[in-house]
Amino acid sequence: MSFPSASCARFVAQWRTARQWGGLVLLLMFTACSSPPPVDTIRMGLASAPSSLDPRVATDAASERINRLLYDRLVELDDAGMPVPGIARWERLGPDHYRFFLAPRRRSFHDGSRLESGDVKATIEFVLEPGNGSPFRTALSLIERIETPSSEQVDFFLRRPDPLFPAYLGVGIVPAEAAARSHPFNSRPLGSGPFRFVDWPTEGRLILQRLRDGQHFSFVLVKDPSVRIMKLLRGEIDMLQNDLPPELAAFLGRQQGVVVARAPGTNFSYIGFNLMNPDTARLQVRRAVAHAIDRDAIIEYLMQGGARPAQALLPPEHWAGGKGLEPLEYDPPKARELLREAGYGPGHPLELEYKTSSDPFRIRIATIIQSQLARVGVSVKVRSYDWGTFFGDIKAGRFQLYSLTWVGIRTPDLFRYIFHSSSLPPGGANRGRYRSADADRLIEAAEAVDDLSRQAPIYQRLQALVLVDLPYLPLWYEDQIFVHRSDITGYDIAADGNYDGLLKVKRSVERAPPASDSQRDNDG
Repeated sequence: MSFPSASCARFVAQWRTARQWGGLVLLLMFTACSSPPPVDTIRMGLASAPSSLDPRVATDAASERINRLLYDRLVELDDAGMPVPGIARWERLGPDHYRFFLAPRRRSFHDGSRLESGDVKATIEFVLEPGNGSPFRTALSLIERIETPSSEQVDFFLRRPDPLFPAYLGVGIVPAEAAARSHPFNSRPLGSGPFRFVDWPTEGRLILQRLRDGQHFSFVLVKDPSVRIMKLLRGEIDMLQNDLPPELAAFLGRQQGVVVARAPGTNFSYIGFNLMNPDTARLQVRRAVAHAIDRDAIIEYLMQGGARPAQALLPPEHWAGGKGLEPLEYDPPKARELLREAGYGPGHPLELEYKTSSDPFRIRIATIIQSQLARVGVSVKVRSYDWGTFFGDIKAGRFQLYSLTWVGIRTPDLFRYIFHSSSLPPGGANRGRYRSADADRLIEAAEAVDDLSRQAPIYQRLQALVLVDLPYLPLWYEDQIFVHRSDITGYDIAADGNYDGLLKVKRSVERAPPASDSQRDNDG
C-alpha cells in the first residue's frame, strides 16, 4: 500500500492525543488513506442490527427506525407530540367513535396491491390478539371493535373515550392478504412506505431502495464505534448516526471530507432503582444518589456538551412535558445527610451494584457515577453485560441500579406502561416495581379526561410526583449526532433519532478529492 506520507503522518499525530484508543491509531493511519469504493449505493453504519422488520411486533430502535421507511402509518406525530394525518385523516363522530378516511393518493403496497381499509383492520386486529404478543397491544386495548364501512374508511369504536386515541395508531400497515398467508414480514418486509425491501443477505447488511428515484441504501452493522469510524474514513460507509464516544465525534469534526452535524434530542437517559430491594427501596437512598451525581459535569466534560439535563421523561417542549420542575441539584453534603438519616455511615457503608451494557461509553459513564458516589461514602460495583443478558436482568428485576435510555417516546400513554402499579413486567415496563396510589390516580385521571388541554396539567403533576418519588433518576436528553462524508447532503436530523432524513439525502456526482497537506493544516 502507498500513501502520501506527510498527510498520513499528520493524521497519526492528531490521534496521538487520544491515547485511550490505543492501537486504533495505527489501524486508522493505514485505512483512512485508502481509495473509496464505487458510489452507486449510499451506506449507513449501524451500531446494532434491526431485530425484526415486522412493524406489528418490533420495538428496538434500529427496527423501528427502518420500519418507518418501509411502512406507512395512519397517523404521525408533530414536534410537540400531537397527532397529525399520516395516510389518513379522521373525524370524531362520538366520544368513543373515530372514523378514518384513507388518503386518495396513498401509495400501494410494494407488491402492487392497493392499501385499503381491510389491511388497516387486519393489522390492528393482529396487534390486539393476545397470542401474538404485540408490545403495542396495551396502548390499543381500548379498541372494542373495528368496522370498515368502505374500502376507504375505517371505524374504531372504543371502550372509553380518549382524545389522544389517534396518536396510538402509529403502527405500520401490512397487507391483509399476505398476513393471512403468514408472510414472514420480520425478514421480508412488505409495506407501502417510501422505501422498499431489496435484500437482507446477512444480519450485517440490509438493502433498501428509495422509490422516488431508485437510489439504493445499505445498512451495515458495525458494532464497534472505532471500526465504524475507520470504515467512514475509508469510504466503506457514507454516514452514521449516534452511538459515538464524544472524543471520536470531535476527532471526526477535524477531518477533511467529513461533516459532523448535531441537533437537540429527546431520547431520555436515566438511572432506574429497584424498589423491591431493601437499600434502594428507601427514598433517602434514592435522593442521596440523586444529589451525589454531578450531571452538569458529566455533560460538560465527558459528553462535551452533547446533552441537556432532564427532569422528566417528556421534555418541556412536549405538550404534556414536565414544565417548571425543580432540578435535582448536585449537593454532596445533602447526600451525606440523607445517608445518615437512612442509617448508613462509616460503620455501616451503603454498597450498591450498578448494571449497564457492555458499550464502552456507557461503562465510562457508570465509572464516573461510581466515583462521584464514592465521594459521599457509597461503594458501587459496576457490572457490564452484553445487551441480551443486561436487558434480561432489568426486565426480571435483577438489579439495584441500572442505566438505560428511552428512545422515541412521543405520547403520554407511556406513563401507564412505565409507572402504573399494574404494569409490572411482563405486562409493562414498570421494571423498578414502583407502586404509588397517587401516581395510579393521576394516570387514571388523565386517561378519563376527554380534552387534551385538561390532560396536560395532570401529566405535569404526575411528572412532578415521579421526580419526588424517584423510581427513575432523570439524567439528560442526549443530542442527535449525524456524521457523513462531505459528498452526502440533504439529511435532516430528527429529535428522536429516526431515519426520515433518508427521504431527501443524496450524494454529489463526484466524491470530494483527498485533502492536501495545506488543507489539513487549515483544519487544525
